[in-house]
Amino acid sequence: MRSSTEVETNLVSVERLEEYRNLPSEAPRFIAETEPPADWPQHGALKFEHVDAKYRADLPLVAKDVSFEIRAGDRVGVCGRTGAGKSSLTLILYRILELSAGRVSIDGVDVSRIGLHTLRSRLSILPQDAQSFEGTLRENLDPTGKATDAQLWAALDKCSLKRHVEGMDGKLDAHVDEGGSNLSQGQRQLMSLGRALLRNSKILVLDEATASVDPETDKELQKIIRTEFKDCTIFVIAHRIGTILDSDMILVMDAGRVAEFASPAELLANRGSIFSSLARGSKSAPGTAPATAPGTPMHKD
Repeated sequence: MRSSTEVETNLVSVERLEEYRNLPSEAPRFIAETEPPADWPQHGALKFEHVDAKYRADLPLVAKDVSFEIRAGDRVGVCGRTGAGKSSLTLILYRILELSAGRVSIDGVDVSRIGLHTLRSRLSILPQDAQSFEGTLRENLDPTGKATDAQLWAALDKCSLKRHVEGMDGKLDAHVDEGGSNLSQGQRQLMSLGRALLRNSKILVLDEATASVDPETDKELQKIIRTEFKDCTIFVIAHRIGTILDSDMILVMDAGRVAEFASPAELLANRGSIFSSLARGSKSAPGTAPATAPGTPMHKD
């Protein structure tokens, strides 16, 4: 019985290799014919037009006829209940999910017509769970090796990590353990912010970037983002409703569709709106009574 179990366990690796071997390849990393200019995107205007998308061919749509337009330099907060399709918008933007229908464009360029590396290298993202890789701090901040020491220290200063790094052995060449285990969650998130500062892109995506940090670190992150990315288009997948109340526009998703897209003031003034009902459940909204305990997220993740 033991031998039979061991053989079955070992065969799992064979099954996985066979599955990976037959996976279809992603789109090309570069397409010379449609390569945009080196400074693209120059403004950061983002447009979704009748977008449909699904995780696999045999699964239902997670984005259904999604259409909205974000002006260059606007800060847009995205909210909705669990499973509404908020994070799927990020996957669509990065082409981790390819479209079943529709079009996504940045500054008028159809992102489906350019290479994956070209697209992804021109965007910046702060994910919910900031990732760090075993190696040096320098390699984690600047994987491409293009930044100078002065630029690295300037980025660390702006993201409030300079003092901590100065105290580390090796400073910029300090060792980072696998998964960043020798750094706190907040420090890893700040390092991701430093990476975005070095990239200097016109579009910044925050995918529930402060959901895993304490309120003080959240406040610090929000302050840095508002100061250093004031000329960027910011696309915020919201966890705490207070982080998007000062947005230019609010995008409310519901069952994979755009339910509401308007300014926070307009949506809060409409007592029947989904956003207004979410706000009434949070003490962050001005003039509303909290329906949940302090610190409770606005959705049920």
